[in-house]
Amino acid sequence: MTTSATPLAAVCAAFSGLIDYAGLFPPAQLGMKTALAEYVAARRSPHAWMLARFILAASRIDELLQDAAGAPPPLSVIVDAGNDSRAWFGNAQGALARIATLKNSSSVPIEALEVPLSPLLSLRETYDAAIGQYAAAASQAELRDVPSFIELPRNDRWLALLPGALAAMQRHRLGAKLRCGGVTAASVPPVLDVATFLHLANEEATAFKATAGLHHPIRGYNEQSGFIMHGFLNVLTAAALAKTGAALEDLIAVLEDEETSHFVFEDEALLWKGRTIPAELLKQTRERFFVAYGSCSFDEPVNDLAALGMLA
Repeated sequence: MTTSATPLAAVCAAFSGLIDYAGLFPPAQLGMKTALAEYVAARRSPHAWMLARFILAASRIDELLQDAAGAPPPLSVIVDAGNDSRAWFGNAQGALARIATLKNSSSVPIEALEVPLSPLLSLRETYDAAIGQYAAAASQAELRDVPSFIELPRNDRWLALLPGALAAMQRHRLGAKLRCGGVTAASVPPVLDVATFLHLANEEATAFKATAGLHHPIRGYNEQSGFIMHGFLNVLTAAALAKTGAALEDLIAVLEDEETSHFVFEDEALLWKGRTIPAELLKQTRERFFVAYGSCSFDEPVNDLAALGMLA
């Protein structure tokens, strides 16, 4: 483990730009001015190299422009089109139009789009049509140069619909979004679901963002929430192993691991229970596969990594 002031090469490869700041969203749910101030403070901290974008719903763009002091931060914008399946596409088109106007008429850097789909209307439907419609709408709005990450609603059909949806995302050159938790125990997906997502997304060469529930590096019981939460280092380690063609059972084992001593950073590698993940593989995983995750706190994951000796 590192104790020096300069992060190890493998630590930099693993965590550079990993965290998209989501202070506007639960459980923090800060006001716009407070969230922007928190982001600015994180940008000035010694660990600013771990910080990436500010996450914002498209419906709050005007509020951001009003409250931002100076140049707005780089954004990951949520295309918040609602849960009404019949109105979703029209709402998404409107949100994309707002985003395109912002992108074209100001100096605001929009670096990613996050797209929660609405629930399906019948058991006969899949998400292929909605994914294709979104891709067409993004093209019409001239936003295809901005990476989009599609999120499927969580329900009892999520796992069954996932393979076809990821294949559709790959066909349309879209990324995926994985929700790893929330404010209740029921919102935390089973380890099998997360492992299957990583396995299938790797097979489809589909990049993904993660969100919600990844407050801490290592999986474990969280006293504040009162239930077990996934760890972002578990997810990153599993994602890197998925890139090597690891079996689903191996990904499950990593995601289930609650022993912090099993995750050790050396200068040029991350070690997990004797398996070596080189820094170059971590770098490739971050660039092409697990690109970032949303966290409503920046200090919490940074402080946890420091407490584990992984950061100065």
